[in-house]
Parts: sequence; structure tokens; C-alpha cells
Amino acid sequence: MNEKLFLRNPEHTELGKKLINHSIQLIHKKGFEDFTFKKLAENVGTTEASVYRYFENKHKLLIYITSWYWSWLEYRVSYTTNNIADPVVKIKKVIELLATKVEDDISTAYVNESILHQIIIAEGSKTYLTKHVTADNKDQFFKPYKELCALISEFIQECNPTYKFPHSLATTIIEMAHLQNFFMQHLPALTDFGKDKDESKVLEFLEDLVFRSIRN
Repeated sequence: MNEKLFLRNPEHTELGKKLINHSIQLIHKKGFEDFTFKKLAENVGTTEASVYRYFENKHKLLIYITSWYWSWLEYRVSYTTNNIADPVVKIKKVIELLATKVEDDISTAYVNESILHQIIIAEGSKTYLTKHVTADNKDQFFKPYKELCALISEFIQECNPTYKFPHSLATTIIEMAHLQNFFMQHLPALTDFGKDKDESKVLEFLEDLVFRSIRN
């Protein structure tokens, strides 16, 4: 994790892990706008000053937990596709990981990945849709997201080395998977999946979109 995101590494103490755990629960429950360090401290049973010893502000905390998720997801993609030679199958695996419900990983007890996935869908864009995104980018706050995109773009290039827009398509896969799931649940008129709320149809749509693009 980027050391510029925190003042004290939360993974090195029990309190720090509790802060991460409870921040994920609270942001999911209340939304990022209504989330405060005061509420986090009360939820954990500590002082607001203790929270500020770990994170400078709630925006950096949001980037921290989203970066954690992207790093975890990149590992899952790498692990899942490691022994697969066919790039088409690799891309389908990526789409499946992005567009379907995430199961909580018991090996990381202080992070509930299934809830964090919902935060990524609803709040993830708030990490970079800011006035200070250029400065944050210089500090490499978005490196885990970029690395995931780079890995997906490699699969796309394996599938079609002449395709002109592998990085753009990679980010489109990620963002579209999240947006279509969000719209399906909350703004169904913006999708073709609002009636049934069927994840398999989102997968079908994304595969159709991606492979029509690559093969044209």
C-alpha cells in the first residue's frame, strides 16, 4: 500500500485493522458523504484523535480501501488465469470476477470484500473525480487500479494484437461492469436487466460488447 495514504500503517495494529473494518461497514451503510471520523471513532470505541493518527482525512481513507480492493482483485485475476492459455477464456474470467457478487475472503478477517465491492461500485469514482486528481496521480495513489487495467489490456492484446484500444477497453470493462450492476439495482430504466436483476445477463452483455470490439 502507498505509504502516502496513511500516517500510520493500519495493518500493523489491531486498532488500525478495526478502523479499516468499521470504516468499510459504515461507508457501506451511510454512504461516503455522511461518513465521518467522529462516527468511525464512536463505532470502534476509540477517540477521533486516534483515527487521525492513522489517516489525514476521509478521502485518503477511501483511496486506501479502494486501492486495497484493486490490489486484491488483481491478485485474484492473476491467480484465476495463471494456468489458462486461451486469452478469450482469460477475458471471460475477468468479466465474471468484475460483474458477479464477490464472496468474502476469510483469509483477510478485517476486510469484508463483498461489502467493499459494493463500495467500489457506489463510491469508487469519488477517489479520482476530484479537483486534486492530478496531484494524487503524481503520488501514485491509483497505481493498483492502473496495474489491474494493464493486466486486462494484456489479455486483450493476446486476443487481438492489432486491436488499437486495449487500455481503453480494459477500463471500460471495469467501469461498465460496475455501472450496469449499479443501474440494474437502483436505476433499472438505464439497463436491459432491471426487471430480472440477473447477473448472468450483465455478463452476456459485457462479453458481447468486448468481443465484438476485439474481433471487428
